[in-house]
Amino acid sequence: MSQTEIKIKDKNINYSIFIGNKILKILPKKILATCPRARKIALIIDSNVPNKYVYNLKKILKKYETHFFKIKTSEKLKTLPNAAKLVEKCLEKNFNRSDIVIAVGGGIIGDFSAFVASIIKRGVNFINIPTTLLAQVDSSIGGKTGVNSILGKNLIGTFYQPKIVISDISFLNSLPKREMVCGYGEVLKHALIQDLNFFNWLQNNSKKILINKNLVAIKKAIYRSCKIKLHFVNKDVGEKNYRMILNFGHTFAHAIEAKNNFSKNINHGEAVLMGMMIAIKLSFFKKLCSYETLLKVIRIYEANNINYDLKKFFSKYEYKKIINFMTNDKKNNDQKINLILLKKIGKTTTPGTHKMSSKELYKIIGKII
Repeated sequence: MSQTEIKIKDKNINYSIFIGNKILKILPKKILATCPRARKIALIIDSNVPNKYVYNLKKILKKYETHFFKIKTSEKLKTLPNAAKLVEKCLEKNFNRSDIVIAVGGGIIGDFSAFVASIIKRGVNFINIPTTLLAQVDSSIGGKTGVNSILGKNLIGTFYQPKIVISDISFLNSLPKREMVCGYGEVLKHALIQDLNFFNWLQNNSKKILINKNLVAIKKAIYRSCKIKLHFVNKDVGEKNYRMILNFGHTFAHAIEAKNNFSKNINHGEAVLMGMMIAIKLSFFKKLCSYETLLKVIRIYEANNINYDLKKFFSKYEYKKIINFMTNDKKNNDQKINLILLKKIGKTTTPGTHKMSSKELYKIIGKII
């Protein structure tokens, strides 16, 4: 399988995403091309990454002074105190702006490491090697970094672009189905917000991704997801308006995660899948989309045994607490909750056009879930 390169060039953004099977070997050459003055590298590695990849990285980066930080990940890693500890360790090693922080892991490691890279001496080079489907199709793209606040997810962060992204799909061989489903949530989201043809393709190929781990199907899903996300990112790098469409389902999802205290009972992708279904049911309730659209989405969920029932995790009494977390969502610019809803498969509402008070939303949620 050949590697595919997606080039991102827009104003001050200039980097490439490389997608392929067993392509880690390209890393030294790409570092030399993008960070020629680098001498030190901090590798922030998810403890779930198999040791063979760590040994391989040590081998191919032997010309650099490397410092490995293997970290057990959960959303609870993403705090300011934890970020500060890692920053101090890099400063102790006298990292400068020419040096590099490399994230090797899923979206949590990517968000956390990119945030750290952005604040060491106001910014050192950052390279992302996403190792989960979720990270390869979503969180490694777009330059958003972040840590969590006690008031919600990713409320503290920066926009900071990587030098390169290497999506080596061989990492996915070690992932359990639950982690594949986690990434699939974002793949499905990209189809729902922009591409009916991609949605139709997923109807016929989702099992190849989730069950068979067919590399050709996975590579296509990653490539198409990256292109869709970049379409929105390039039009609105600072997430002022248009890019907010990418948060379809996430306003609910982030609140679900926060209410669940970021525990592993519900991972990010599962929360997104639940959040999208709530958003689509709300869209139908508000007469924005047809019943046929809702039914198509329900069918693709059920065909792939994807759980979207919030009632299995929370009582009706707890819905109000979920909505309270939604009031702190980053898309809100007043006292109302800014929602991205669905008109049809491939088209959402415009950001800022559908806002609801927490009281109004609470009354409706009980009817549609």
